[in-house]
Parts: sequence; structure tokens; C-alpha cells
Amino acid sequence: MDFTHMLDRRALLRAGLCGAAGLALCGGPRGVRADEPSGAEAGVRPPHFAPKATSVIWLFMEGGPSAVDLFDPKPELERRDGQRVAGIQTHFGNPGPLLKSPFTFAQHGQSGHWVCDRYPTLAGCVDDLALIKSVWAESPNHAPAMFQMNTGIIRPGFPSAGAWVTYGLGSRNRDFPGFVVLGGGVMKGGALNWGNGFLPSSYQGTLLRTQGQPILDLALPSDVDAASQRALLELAGTLNQRHLAAHANDSELAGRAQSFALAARMEQAAPGILDLAGEDAGTRALYGLDRNAGTSLFGTKCLLARRMVERGVRFVQVYSNDEWDAHGDIKANHSDRCRETDVPIAGLINDLKRRGLFDSTLIVWGGEFGRMPVSEGGKGRDHNPQGFLMWMAGAGIKGGSSHGETDEIGLKAAVDPVSVHDVHATILHLLGIDHQRLTYAHNGRSYRLTDTAGTVIRSILA
Repeated sequence: MDFTHMLDRRALLRAGLCGAAGLALCGGPRGVRADEPSGAEAGVRPPHFAPKATSVIWLFMEGGPSAVDLFDPKPELERRDGQRVAGIQTHFGNPGPLLKSPFTFAQHGQSGHWVCDRYPTLAGCVDDLALIKSVWAESPNHAPAMFQMNTGIIRPGFPSAGAWVTYGLGSRNRDFPGFVVLGGGVMKGGALNWGNGFLPSSYQGTLLRTQGQPILDLALPSDVDAASQRALLELAGTLNQRHLAAHANDSELAGRAQSFALAARMEQAAPGILDLAGEDAGTRALYGLDRNAGTSLFGTKCLLARRMVERGVRFVQVYSNDEWDAHGDIKANHSDRCRETDVPIAGLINDLKRRGLFDSTLIVWGGEFGRMPVSEGGKGRDHNPQGFLMWMAGAGIKGGSSHGETDEIGLKAAVDPVSVHDVHATILHLLGIDHQRLTYAHNGRSYRLTDTAGTVIRSILA
């Protein structure tokens, strides 16, 4: 199909400037940051101050990993195993007695961080980790808690952290999305966890599949050649520019135009980023691609995350293969999840180091909440948003450090509590963003990722 007959020569030349190669630079959304001039365009934008990190890899352990069974053993829980505690309320009700961890712990590294026996490879990296032991959230339900961890708000429809970061800093790779999601098996709440909310649509996350076709419908249909597609995109570019000229504040149209232009460029860029054929056997083994299916799958996600930040992708979120939702059997569930993630996470840390990327990449680990110290059904643990653990490593992080504590049985954040807003403020700070200045005007209000709260966790910063 030939669409060029629909344009005169001058229109075609104008379209060439705003077509597949230039659409993302034309008519960008107004006021990209509150502290920047109106009409800032897509591309790299300056931070508020010198950043420690240029990229983020968020290892999202969906379902709620248990701190007292992984990184924060509680001697009192061991001593009082089987005792009932009055006043404890659980999400699904009928709380059982206190349940000691089924795993053994040992201290590792110069930091002496405690790590359970199910994370033997990651234990070798503890001096790179900053443990945040006193995180708390608002909801015991998976979907609202995931919305809060991703967007700062328990209600759906707000921009995700990755969207805010790419909105504030732009993309370092013009031919690939600045925010990418490597999905897991469940992901309660779906695309709302990586959505753009009220930000322009060009800032939403792009979901990549690690099994089968990574991006659906990426390749051209068999009956459309490259020349025809380019002519169509050039025509769309011209029509979009005419509309934008008459509606200067239509940031949604500008965002959609940028998204379509990016999709066209991705047809060429994506195969090179997603193809692991060029990775040597040593690298593949480092990530566990030569191990069982679960380890290999999560290892593939971690390796892809490294390849993306290496090529300038700003924000990569890697979801666990399955849920850490250990209602029935904490030992069985967490043993499986640790087996899948142990080697790949350690491999990611060590690979980033040897490639000189560790000092510019922030790694975040954690779920939407944690788990109760009391038993559920004898061997399981219920949801616990009152006190749980996350860790960070890499750019700007003081390896081997620790912040906060839960109480003696691991129920509630007791010393230096950390809210989800504090976590987000710290991530933005390491990227060179003042969380109070990254705002967007919507429905008569100035919004930000941290809402009206948030304090940077300075004790874990290098």
C-alpha cells in the first residue's frame, strides 16, 4: 500500500521530520517537570542534583517474603515457638501460635548480616546489601498493597514509580522504552502496577514476556513492507502535528504519538537487546541458566535486566516467577522461591560489578508486604504489612548497613519505621531527584510519587 499520494511534496518533507525517526521529538507534553520550562521534550532530562544512580533494577518478590525466615531471625520467636499471643489479628483470621523459622541462619561477610540456609549464593553478597528491616505498608490485601508499593497509593490509577522516573529524567535509549517490566506468573492488579496513571501514556511501563514472543505484534505483518509502514507513520505524524498545532496542550495525543514512534523504532532495537545468543557459557551459568527451569527463568529475567541497563534503559522491574504467598507451608513455599532466585540475584550483582555497572545501578529487593510471626494452618504464615524487610544495593548504597528493626517477634516495625513513601523518596534521591519537586498538575492538584510525605533513608546511603 502506498500512502504518499495523500501528501504533497512539502507535507511529505515535513512528515519526514516527525515520522518514525522524529515523532518522539515533536510536540512533547507540556511542563514535563514542574521546575522545567514549558514544552520540555522527550529524551534525557537533567536531574535536580548529581545522581548516584542512572538506572534502577527492582526485584519485586510478589506475594510477601518473610523477613524472619530469610534475613532477620528472631531468637524470641525461636524461644516462644508454639505459644499463643493475645491481641494479634491476621488478615484471614484464626491466628495460630508463634511459629519459629524452619530454616537455619548464619552470619556472613564483614557486616555479619544473618542469612538463612536457603540463600547460600546470595549470602556471599551480603556486604553489598543495605537491609531495611522496618518497612510498613497500609493494606494486608495483595492488589492494594502492590499498588501502594508501585505507585505510593493503595488505590488503582496512579502513576507507577517507573513512570515517574522516566517522566522526570527521560529515557537514555531512544529506541527502547525507558521503563520495562519482566513479568511473573501472577502480578495481582496487572498493568495498573506499571501504568502511567494521569501522566502522558509514553511513560507507562512496557511488559516483556520471557517465554514465547517477548513483545506481542512487534514484527510487521507479512503483507506490509517497511516502505509502506514508514509512509503511514509519516502521514500520521503530519496529521498529529496539525492537531497539536490547534490544541497545544493535548499532552495525551503527544504521548500516544511518541509511543507509536517508539514502537516503530523498537522493531529494529528489540531483537538485539533481547537475544541472549551472544552471552557466553560463563555468563549464562553465573545467572543459573544451566540449572532447573525455575532458576533458569528468573535468571533469564535478571540477565535481560542487565542487558537493558547496559543499553540505557532507565527503570527495569523484575517480578518473581511465582508468589511468596506462604499460607499453607512457609518451608515449602520459601524453599522454592529461594531456589529460583538465589543464584540469579547473586549473578546479577556480580555481573554488574565486573562490567562496571554496579556503581551506577540501584538494585531494590522486596515484596508488597511481609508475613506474620504466628502460624496459619499449622505450617504457613499470613500477610503482614505492619513490619517487613526490603534491601537495596549498588549505586549510592552503603553495603553491609542496616536500618530499623521490628519488635522481638517480628510483628511490627518498632525502631526507625520506614513507610513506602520513604522507600520511594530514597530511590528518587539516588537518581538525583528531589521527591518534593517532581510534581504533575492534575485535576487542580499538584501530585507527586510520595504524595504529601516521604523521607530519604540516609543511614543506608554511602
